[in-house]
Amino acid sequence: QVQLVESGGGSVQAGGSLRLSCSASGDTYDVNSRGWFRQSPGKEREAVASMCIGGIDTYYADSVKGRFTISRDNAKNRVYLQMNSLKPEDTAMYYCAAAVPCLRTTSYALNAPNYKYWGQGTQVTVSS
Repeated sequence: QVQLVESGGGSVQAGGSLRLSCSASGDTYDVNSRGWFRQSPGKEREAVASMCIGGIDTYYADSVKGRFTISRDNAKNRVYLQMNSLKPEDTAMYYCAAAVPCLRTTSYALNAPNYKYWGQGTQVTVSS
């Protein structure tokens, strides 16, 4: 089993920045992809960003390209999501996720059912 814990959420004005962090513990050797997803009230969970632990390729939802950056620190078993130029529509609960296989294409990497482990989420609120 793998446990994921998110941190770094909060409230910010439009145009501001936040950095989310996701720490993994447990059988971390079992996972090869890490991703971020988000969900707003009344909406379905949507993918934000993903990357393989052992690779350099990153995958982003069109809505966040150029504004969000996913990165990792394998030594610390952490994944980060740097969010810049935040918009009110970015307001959501953000979830960290981990998948067993390395998900190498956009269609696989940004597909929630491919992820086995999930964190509890951290709230991001962007005011206009």
